[in-house]
Amino acid sequence: MLDTNSASGATDHLSIERQRDGIWMLRARQKLMMPRDQLFPFFADAANLGRITPPEMQFEILTPGPIVMRAGALIDYQIRTWGIPLRWRTEITEWNPPVEFVDTQLRGPYAEWVHRHRFIAFTGGSTLMEDVVRFRLPLGRLGAVAGPVVRRQLRRIFEYRRTAVPRLLESAGIVRDASPAYSASASAHPHLRP
Repeated sequence: MLDTNSASGATDHLSIERQRDGIWMLRARQKLMMPRDQLFPFFADAANLGRITPPEMQFEILTPGPIVMRAGALIDYQIRTWGIPLRWRTEITEWNPPVEFVDTQLRGPYAEWVHRHRFIAFTGGSTLMEDVVRFRLPLGRLGAVAGPVVRRQLRRIFEYRRTAVPRLLESAGIVRDASPAYSASASAHPHLRP
């Protein structure tokens, strides 16, 4: 159940675990003192994704804006990893505001990438943001060799988001008391856009 006063497990958490057949699962959770209905638009605005991505990745949205978020929306962007430009296309495959949305890689560096963004309402006006990413590296066993480097890079991205999201929300005066924990994507608050 996504609408609950409590959730199982730690509220501030990041893990990357091997599943089976080369599939990995990343889970990140972060609790913020902000009602879900106010927080969801922040994370649903694709224009803010670059603001919560480490600067060295030079994140750039290629799809002309504004992007209307809905099931079926396509978003093209480019990132740089170790200076190498990588193009990526995702589709919003599920759209259920203010509870959750899912983006699925159609083209990009992974053999599979499905990212579920959940927003769980707590009593007292706080929200638990949860990212669950199922991913698989390309090239089978050969791609598995890059596994430790990819996991380190993913950890870096989500660690960066863990601090960037509360900082952005606090600087805009949107959040009362942000905890330095884990997150997802960014906002429909126009004053936060670059």
